[in-house]
Amino acid sequence: MSDAISFDVYEVFVQLEPMSAHQHQFNVLASSPEMALELGYENFCRRTGAVSLWVVKRDAIHKWTQDNFSGKERLAKTYRTTEDYKYLKDKWRHYRENPMTQEGPRNGRTAD
Repeated sequence: MSDAISFDVYEVFVQLEPMSAHQHQFNVLASSPEMALELGYENFCRRTGAVSLWVVKRDAIHKWTQDNFSGKERLAKTYRTTEDYKYLKDKWRHYRENPMTQEGPRNGRTAD
């Protein structure tokens, strides 16, 4: 009977300040999540200090590669850029040249 211990790769994430994001630091080879936490602490947090320490088994991370994104179209959200508001310059010019009164437009035309 074999007493071999299996090791897994864990990715280590550290949060240095309470309002900062967790950042990936390195990976460790450990036999359990508890051992990965201890190794993460010893390798990074013991000297510099930290607020939070996460370890995630590499097998539990799901990802997409560039090939997965190739078939997806990006949503056109032009309203988030100034490109979608070019018409406003002409519209403001129209209202400056043809001011409206309480009775309506002076020249009898309605606004766009």
